[in-house]
Amino acid sequence: MPPVSPRLSPAMQVVVTAVRKAGRRLLRDFGEVEQLQVSVKGPSDFVSTADLRAEQTLKEELSKARPNFAFLMEESGASGDDGWEWRWVVDPLDGTTNFLHGIPHWAVSVGIEKRLDAERTELVAGVIYNPASDDLFWAEKGVGAFLNDRRLRVSARREMREAVFATGIPFGGVPRKAEFSAILHRIMPQVAGVRRFGSAALDLAWVAAGRYDGFWELGLNKWDIAAGLVMVREAGGFVTDPEGGDPYASGHVVAGNQALQPRLREVVADGIAAVKARTGG
Repeated sequence: MPPVSPRLSPAMQVVVTAVRKAGRRLLRDFGEVEQLQVSVKGPSDFVSTADLRAEQTLKEELSKARPNFAFLMEESGASGDDGWEWRWVVDPLDGTTNFLHGIPHWAVSVGIEKRLDAERTELVAGVIYNPASDDLFWAEKGVGAFLNDRRLRVSARREMREAVFATGIPFGGVPRKAEFSAILHRIMPQVAGVRRFGSAALDLAWVAAGRYDGFWELGLNKWDIAAGLVMVREAGGFVTDPEGGDPYASGHVVAGNQALQPRLREVVADGIAAVKARTGG
C-alpha cells in the first residue's frame, strides 16, 4: 500500500480509511465478477450486490467517525438532517460497467460538501480511490491535490493539437446523443486524441494528474463529480459547465488547464448550440 501524505486532515483520514475498507471488499468481488448477482437498474446501467455492499460499508464507517454529517449516496439517495452543515457525497462504485466486465478501471469516490448559507454550498475535499491499481487520489481546499503522497498539477500543454481529452459517451436510454456527436465532430480535427475510459471520477482525477489535458461530459450526477471537481481545482485546473457556470449544479462538466479549458468549453458550447438550432430545442 503506497504511503499517503502526512498533510491529511483528520476528516480526510476518516475518508481514506473508509474507502480502503470498501475497496478491499470490492476487490474480492471483482475477483469473482462472474458470480455476482446483478439486476438491471436502468438502460445499460447496472447495480450489483458489490455496489450495495460498498455503499453500506462507506455509510457505516463515515457515520461512526462523523455522526452529524448528512449523506448523498448514489444507491440510497439523501439522508440525515435536512439542515445539514456538512455532507458526504458518495459514489461507492463509479465505473460499474467496467467492474462487471472485468475491466480494472473503476473507483470509490467521496466528496465533502459544506453549507455556506441557506442558498449556497461548497465542495471542500474529496477522495477518489481505484482499488485495482491502489491509486488514491485526494484533495482538500487550500492544501492541494495528491496521488498517494505525490503532489498533482494539471498539464502544461497550451496547444489543442497536442491535447488529449477524455469524455463519456452516451449509451442506452441516456439522452444528449446528438449533442455528443456534434461536440465530437468539432473536437476531433483539433486534438491529438479523445479517450473514453468509463469512470467520470477517474477522468477528473486524471485531469488533475496531468494525464488528460481536459475532460467534458454532460448530464452527470453530483456523486459522479463531487470529489473530482475539488481535485481539478486544487491541482491548478479550471472546471465549469459549458456556459461558464457551476458544473455541480448543472451536471455538465468541462475541465482542463488554464490554457485549454476555455477553448474546450467553447467547442462544447458550440456543439450544444448547433443541436438546439437544428432541433429548435
